[in-house]
Amino acid sequence: MAVKNIAIGTGRRKTSVARVFVREGSGKIVVNGKDVAEYFPTESSVKVVHQPLLVTNYENKYDILINVQGGGVKGQAGACLHGIARALLQIDPEVRASLKANGFLTRDSRMVERKKYGQRGARRRFQFSKR
Repeated sequence: MAVKNIAIGTGRRKTSVARVFVREGSGKIVVNGKDVAEYFPTESSVKVVHQPLLVTNYENKYDILINVQGGGVKGQAGACLHGIARALLQIDPEVRASLKANGFLTRDSRMVERKKYGQRGARRRFQFSKR
């Protein structure tokens, strides 16, 4: 079943992956079956998700359905932002300049450095004992 007037974007951040579906509507954002304010515990994470819509002046024009998995709260919010920006770009290619200027189309490639053997963390070593 093909649905018309729908855009799909995939967003990634750290270990989180968000699949974003955008269609015309009243501006409702649903994340994993819950309202965005209910899903994300902090107001700053909710603001991060809304940023691409604010920049492009599409706040109350599209309904957004997001499936996000992996990572933590901030990683998931960043993945949602990236996915929404990519989906909006499919709908209206003219918003590319504003999205790119704010850095919403660039995937943040920073990842956690792995822990090394013989150390307490990625770079932290065990305490040195002279005697």
